[in-house]
Amino acid sequence: MIVENKVCLECGETIQGRIDKKFCSDYCRNSYNNKVNVESKKLIRNTNNRLRKNYKILTELNHSGKTKVMKIKLLDAGFIFNYFTSLYITKTGNRYYYVYDQGYLKLENDYYLLIKKD
Repeated sequence: MIVENKVCLECGETIQGRIDKKFCSDYCRNSYNNKVNVESKKLIRNTNNRLRKNYKILTELNHSGKTKVMKIKLLDAGFIFNYFTSLYITKTGNRYYYVYDQGYLKLENDYYLLIKKD
């Protein structure tokens, strides 16, 4: 029976142990997977950063739990409307967009109602 010497996918060292083992250590396994997943992790990290920034803006502008602001004020603060965590549509068709517990509703004349979910 011929036994192949398996090598670590990350560093190339000979692997000792189980026959189905792919890495010589946890460090190499983590390092390899971090390299493989770098693009998807970058997207997730950037999206989470954007959600945090939107949340911070809504929190800073909505001190009372219910505030009316102009769209330009949100935009000037750096708010990006494409990033939100949930959408609630009322029976009358109003669309409340939420970033976690901070929400907003588009009103007339470029105004937005900012609300906080309890």
